[in-house]
Amino acid sequence: MSWVANILLSVDVREDSALVHEFDQWLQTQAPRRNQPHVHGVGSLRALHDTPEAWGGQKHPEALVWAGVLNHADIRAVVQRFGATRWRIPDLAQLMIMDQEQGAFRIWMIRDGNARQYLPLPDFGADDQGVNTP
Repeated sequence: MSWVANILLSVDVREDSALVHEFDQWLQTQAPRRNQPHVHGVGSLRALHDTPEAWGGQKHPEALVWAGVLNHADIRAVVQRFGATRWRIPDLAQLMIMDQEQGAFRIWMIRDGNARQYLPLPDFGADDQGVNTP
């Protein structure tokens, strides 16, 4: 049985791609699983901006966006790793996650060195996966 989380990552257009690659490698090899902390690897990311035909409209995208589908991801750990990454311009990094059965993406941004949930409001849902890192 699977537990799916959809993930989108957006960063500044001048971001060092090595940081995204490191985050992706962490997801693939080190990210802990929900309720299985001894099992690692939950999925991967793919660059949407590398496939302009996947976007609507007549122009090419001018945003760097990666997408992935994670399985049994410990969402708290994913958000914490996102917040700990030393993005070139942290204020422009955005992490969007829609965990299974949530029905909406949650959006985290980095402010004052911490990942903070901005949308929906942090009290959205009563599950233990709603994360605001200190």
